[in-house]
Amino acid sequence: MRFAAIADVHGNYLALEAVLADIRAHGIKEIVNLGDMASGALDARRTMDALMAIDAVHVLGNHDRWLIDRPLDKMGSWERCAFPQLDGRHLDWLRLVPLTHIFQNQVFLCHATPSDDNIYWLETVTPDGSVRMSALEAIEKEAKGISQSLILCGHTHIARAVRLSDGRLVVNPGSVGGPGFRHSDPYPHLIEAGTPDARYAILELASANWRVTFRHVPYDHRAMAALARQNGQPELASALATGWIR
Repeated sequence: MRFAAIADVHGNYLALEAVLADIRAHGIKEIVNLGDMASGALDARRTMDALMAIDAVHVLGNHDRWLIDRPLDKMGSWERCAFPQLDGRHLDWLRLVPLTHIFQNQVFLCHATPSDDNIYWLETVTPDGSVRMSALEAIEKEAKGISQSLILCGHTHIARAVRLSDGRLVVNPGSVGGPGFRHSDPYPHLIEAGTPDARYAILELASANWRVTFRHVPYDHRAMAALARQNGQPELASALATGWIR
């Protein structure tokens, strides 16, 4: 069993295009998408068209949910950028995407945590704004009741793999399209990937063990940074251009 996991595209069509090409170059046929597809100051329409066209398994992210569960005047800034680009067919398609999914009976898929699409799982933010790996006990608490040997999540945009005490593996493939952002919950902090490359992961089951390969894929990130700047998002533009927010 071998497949690719993508997450957090956030309307970055060029990054998605490069990642899908890299997946094809590795001869991988199966893809799972862990959500947060369109929201952001980039190219929501082309991104959604591309995701809807591929043969993949999708789960809904918090930003996807916010596009379909509230009126425009109640949406956040990233949704207000994306929503006008989308048609009814895009939104109807999102309404059919589940919050979680079990892939081929062996892999549990969610966006953030199994019980909440808007909580960090593998990372913890401290009161001084530092972002560090969560305690093993806290990670295991969220994984309670999941029998699958591989658990995939996204949301934090940080590529990471954590082996639980019982041998299960929790993996975040990193973000295809968002190498950095600023957030205020639970404390003000920055997420910075340190590189503008698009990220995803290849998962392979061999001899009853999961192997993870994290991929960093170069693409025309300067074009997407220019688009973010044109759309009034200078911090996103900085992250897209460099992997850092300055």
